[in-house]
Amino acid sequence: MLFNLTKKMFNILETLDSVDMTLNGNKGKKLDYRDKHAAELNSYRPNLYFGGAYYIRKKDFKTAFSFFDAYLNCGKQPLFDKYKYWETDPKMPNAAFWATYCGFKLNSPDSTLMYADVALKDTTTHRAALVYVSTAYNILGEKDKYRHLLKTGFDKYKDSPYFFSHLMDCYTTDNELDSALYTVNKALEADDDNTLFLFAKSTVLLNKGCYDECIKVGETLINLNDTLPDAYYNVGTAYINKGLALIRKEKSRQGRAGLKALYRKALPYMEQYRKLAPQAKDKWGPALYRLYLMLNMGKEFDEIDALLNEKN
Repeated sequence: MLFNLTKKMFNILETLDSVDMTLNGNKGKKLDYRDKHAAELNSYRPNLYFGGAYYIRKKDFKTAFSFFDAYLNCGKQPLFDKYKYWETDPKMPNAAFWATYCGFKLNSPDSTLMYADVALKDTTTHRAALVYVSTAYNILGEKDKYRHLLKTGFDKYKDSPYFFSHLMDCYTTDNELDSALYTVNKALEADDDNTLFLFAKSTVLLNKGCYDECIKVGETLINLNDTLPDAYYNVGTAYINKGLALIRKEKSRQGRAGLKALYRKALPYMEQYRKLAPQAKDKWGPALYRLYLMLNMGKEFDEIDALLNEKN
């Protein structure tokens, strides 16, 4: 019934618009029945909003979108000019949000963005709207707009894993490690015990070659939660990389002694990583191979060598 009402309303609107076009330039003429039709349709218009909500509950997002689209479209129809819906109807931003939500659920960037500007004005649903709209821009490859919305979301909602993690992904993908480090430091100002933020910082520091800082942050993270596999991997890798940097710089007996000392420090972290993430053989396998070889751990080396040479 509600869907039929939608079709009826816009059949009338299209007819009236056609008539208006034929009268273009006849400024003195006015259709006597316009006000009557506008009043009648305006009384039915709230049903479009409630119909959209009904179909969302039914998870029929395509039909729900058509209802919210119809509801919002009234705001630009000449027939309803005197009602000034965009200025007077408090449901318009919320209807725009639900239309945006339906577009997101339909995986349709164009539908998601159709009323995005209005949806982002609804303060009660602003956070979710930012997620839906930024996702649409990402699908469309609109990198600058995607990043801008992620930054907006991160600045306003630092407790949201979505904005933080996706913004960090952008920076690390583009090797903008200084921007990544700045972002994670701002996040830690808001929550210095957040394990997601601490892990991200340890990873950025590792990639920047700041190995001592990486180890310090990694140990803090492990003290907070000793079940996170990649925290051990980052610390172990930082010690290994410190050793490699040392041997490149100082090719002497003293340098080799320092290398072995760093490898001994790396070993328990990498072995613990193996225990916590046995499926990540491509990461801990080569690392343990190097450690066992350089530390002359024959039995352990033979085991890892055989393991790495297994045919899948």
